[in-house]
Amino acid sequence: MSVKVSMKVNGKPVSAEIEERTLLVTLIRENLRLTGTHVGCDTAQCGACTVQMNGKAIKSCSIVAMQAEGADILTIEGVAHADGTLHPMQAAFKENHGLQCGFCTPGMVMNALDFAKSHPSPTEQEVRESLEGNLCRCTGYHNIVKSIMAGARAMAASK
Repeated sequence: MSVKVSMKVNGKPVSAEIEERTLLVTLIRENLRLTGTHVGCDTAQCGACTVQMNGKAIKSCSIVAMQAEGADILTIEGVAHADGTLHPMQAAFKENHGLQCGFCTPGMVMNALDFAKSHPSPTEQEVRESLEGNLCRCTGYHNIVKSIMAGARAMAASK
């Protein structure tokens, strides 16, 4: 059975006819063609599918799209400014070499944006604890932690 679901994604209203069991990550990637949100594990363990729903970081493989009815969804494609200028958190990842293969990076950034709202000057330990739900198979997390610390400070300074 198909249902209609409507929400805002990256500030734009969208709607789609989907099967009831369609995951939010599937709607984002396959229906909306926003492929920056990655599928890594299908079990909500790796964080590659992290997006923001109503301003909070969530793993989009762990909810069905119908649960996002009427929600405001932000994906990595909606983070940079309209003119293409990187968001301070994205710029911090670039400047601090916070990525290697890049597969986990969109989820890391989406989680970091939520974290930085309540941690404008985080400690290394706070950042490491906030990353517990996001896995990177390429790095030792050192530059990711540096990136999030720098990004949080830049976000706080730009307020």
